[in-house]
Amino acid sequence: MYPGVHATNTPDKPALIMGGTGETVTYAELDERSNRLARLWRDQGLSTGDHVAIFSENTPEYLEVMWAALRSGLYITTINSYLSAEEVAYILQDSGSRSLVTTPAKADTAAAALGDAPGVTLPLLIGEADKRFESYRDATAAMSGERLDEEPAGEMMLYSSGTTGRPKGIKRPLTGQSVAEGMMITALLGGVFGMTDDTTYLSPAPLYHSAPIGFNLGVQALGGTTIVMEKYDPIEALGLIESHGATHSQWVPTMFIRMLKLPEEQRNAFDVSSMQVAVHAAAPCPVEVKKQMMDWWGPVLWEYYAGTELNGFCLVKPDEWLERPGTVGKPLIGEIHIVDENGEEAAPGEAGTIYFGEGPDYEYHNAPEKTESAKDPGGHGWTTLGDVGYLDDDGWLFLTDRKAFMIISGGVNIYPQEIEDCLVMHPKVADVAVFGIPDDEMGESVMAAIQLADGCEADDDLEAELRSFTREHIAGYKCPKRYEFLDELPRLPTGKLYKRKLRDQYWDRDTKI
Repeated sequence: MYPGVHATNTPDKPALIMGGTGETVTYAELDERSNRLARLWRDQGLSTGDHVAIFSENTPEYLEVMWAALRSGLYITTINSYLSAEEVAYILQDSGSRSLVTTPAKADTAAAALGDAPGVTLPLLIGEADKRFESYRDATAAMSGERLDEEPAGEMMLYSSGTTGRPKGIKRPLTGQSVAEGMMITALLGGVFGMTDDTTYLSPAPLYHSAPIGFNLGVQALGGTTIVMEKYDPIEALGLIESHGATHSQWVPTMFIRMLKLPEEQRNAFDVSSMQVAVHAAAPCPVEVKKQMMDWWGPVLWEYYAGTELNGFCLVKPDEWLERPGTVGKPLIGEIHIVDENGEEAAPGEAGTIYFGEGPDYEYHNAPEKTESAKDPGGHGWTTLGDVGYLDDDGWLFLTDRKAFMIISGGVNIYPQEIEDCLVMHPKVADVAVFGIPDDEMGESVMAAIQLADGCEADDDLEAELRSFTREHIAGYKCPKRYEFLDELPRLPTGKLYKRKLRDQYWDRDTKI
């Protein structure tokens, strides 16, 4: 289903509520507004298979823009709202976007990007008048709010985060069906996570990311209500669960960590008993963090492992995870193959590159060489997201780390995730990134960049305390040889860490450390 159905059956039901302001968009309003934008794009000559983009913070208009594209056969790209003008221009050019929707908060960056993206012929601004853009409100108000005579299903073409290089556009073929025939995401949300038209879904993450935008669209396709936070705040999130009786939500591990580091009296001040399913993904969750969340919220944490490519999808339910802590599940979509350094399938318990086979087709837009490089060396057509992990004897997948961040010290492979999972549990550590730096003797040595918890100060005693803490929990050869204390780590609101920005400053130097 899609909003047009719910606009007919439950026109006054909230499709969207903004967490901070409380602004509400009903299904009737969502349907009409997305129809107007769809007609505007059609009036401007855009047709099935053309590309548009949105560059915006979380706003009430975000989802109407998405639905306008998805109900008119267009590809739509959500652009990371924290990117620079140069990065935005690259995505606009690479995607071939002909229209861009943006906001006053992003207008200067967008305008600078448009100077290098001449293919964008219809730049639209939501908000006050700005001569650099067409007025979104004026342009859509001139269009009819009736549905198009034909509503071919569009598709999202999202870009990878670029944490290990230039972002890549992930393109799937259009189905050729009508949008009214439904979306794949609704089968997942309804059939797996039990979402229905009674669902109240809390969305604490930026909408430009694949999981939040997909889940919000899926909830609205089912006829539920989404509560969208303008920006994540742990106390505000807990308050919204209580005040709206949120039944479902989706998180990344850093959000859990920030909630768990709240004083106990603050955590216990909120009633979170309405939460039926709290989904988490995007990054590996430390075992102890997830155990503490289960102790607090109950057995409601569901985890999945997948990428924007959706070449596969693994799931683990709460009871399954409690039986084998640390697993990210078994595949619901595709099949898993662990490939060792020789290109052979690894034995159970042996780490290697994770490949999915038999999953949906996709390609990297304008990058056939990247599409090919993601395939397995054996020529089976399996594809990888670049992660490393292993299968246990029963076929459950465990993540080790991203291959790009593996440290090779003295010929020994060291995976930063294990070290990060240890250090983040220290009460004085708010966030941590572990990576390899040049070492004349060992090739690489282990470095830890630490963001301290509020009120903590970096000194020799604290560093000694952290060294002792890691030696208690992990093998000595894995313990960081060097620590650096930073005010803040370069982590996206999605939970993704720009570790490359930390690591490259050491590898770019002429002298080794």
